[in-house]
Amino acid sequence: MADDLSAVRVQVIRQVAHWRAAVVALDDFENFASATAWGNLERYLGVAIRTQLQASVERLRRGSDVLEAELRAAETLEDLERVRRRVVAFRRRFLQVELALDFYGDAVNTRTSPKVGAMLRACDILAGRSMDVVFQPMGRKTPPTLTYVDKGIGASILRSGLRLWDGRSLSVASAIKVTRHNLGRPTAVLHEAGHQVSFSLGWNEELAAAFEREFRHDAPDVGEALASWSSEIAGDAFAFCHAGYAAVAALHDVIAGEPLRVWWIPSGDPHPPAQLRVLIGTAMARRFYGAGPWDDLERSWTVAHPISEAPRSRRRLHASAMARMPRIADVCLTRAYPAFGARALSALVDPLRVRPDELARLERDAGTALFTSPHWIWNESLRLLALSGYRAATEPERATSIAEQFETWMTRLGQGVQIAA
Repeated sequence: MADDLSAVRVQVIRQVAHWRAAVVALDDFENFASATAWGNLERYLGVAIRTQLQASVERLRRGSDVLEAELRAAETLEDLERVRRRVVAFRRRFLQVELALDFYGDAVNTRTSPKVGAMLRACDILAGRSMDVVFQPMGRKTPPTLTYVDKGIGASILRSGLRLWDGRSLSVASAIKVTRHNLGRPTAVLHEAGHQVSFSLGWNEELAAAFEREFRHDAPDVGEALASWSSEIAGDAFAFCHAGYAAVAALHDVIAGEPLRVWWIPSGDPHPPAQLRVLIGTAMARRFYGAGPWDDLERSWTVAHPISEAPRSRRRLHASAMARMPRIADVCLTRAYPAFGARALSALVDPLRVRPDELARLERDAGTALFTSPHWIWNESLRLLALSGYRAATEPERATSIAEQFETWMTRLGQGVQIAA
């Protein structure tokens, strides 16, 4: 028995020592992202994230102290077995904290390049300001935003306020993925910021209920389907109000090209089928702007995907929803909601400010200084995004020069231009 006790004790001692050392390694954040990358965060953002992660590591350290104390007190095989089981549980907690550190480290590390770092800091600003427009009138504080670049087609968000992998910490920042191919027209950042707003204010649920009420008499199946997609439609509406047609065209280009998902979405997926999602966007543009290039986009889309190609089981739903697009747009944009203080989204974020003729007036009034002056870049960054995106959508023959101009002013924004004296 003495030999068994000694053998088991050695193994448990080794495991406890291993995980205590591993916690020490977690405490050095440069094991996850370079000092340069951490330095490329705004100070308030870096402090918020590091403080949160440090708290998670500190809980692990206290847990490892407890393990060591229990190990010292263990006198029997049963005591050692109990410690061994707790080591296994501790390992699970360690891996959860490590996952959070890896996530944030990978995100922060995408800012190692000065050029990309500046572009992402500009995206932080755009996302934050888009949320300010809604949160400030509601007396809510806008959470810090951490944008990062990654591969793939679509953007995504880890919302502030969600519980992290350790099961205890709440995310202090809105962590928004920007895909590499869309860094030159990041209206998707506004869509993801819209997810944060809708989640924080409870608009997702209110919008879902509004869809069901609107169509309960003439098309309850449409109302039920729209309600199930309300969170994604809310994000699209938020992006449209801030960026106008630029958001609609960019969305089209992201979701086009997947025939299976044009008509059908797997059960439980919150995204509307691409067919309806594009048409909701063009309906929003038509509702506020009248006729325009969105009509050609819609015409091209419906030619490429005629309703006759819809699966029979989905055709009736699609046709019914398509016939009700103006009402769908109104439910999203012009109805008052408690989430917005009994106001409509368009009353807080006026899409007329990014109407094509308003963007043209902005450019005419500012002249050549619009894309170079610190004053204009700092104060009109959201409308500059809308203007650049509108040009990219309607002047493809000038794609290269538009992209270069966009990168120039975004870099200046991210480098910290200040309001002109």
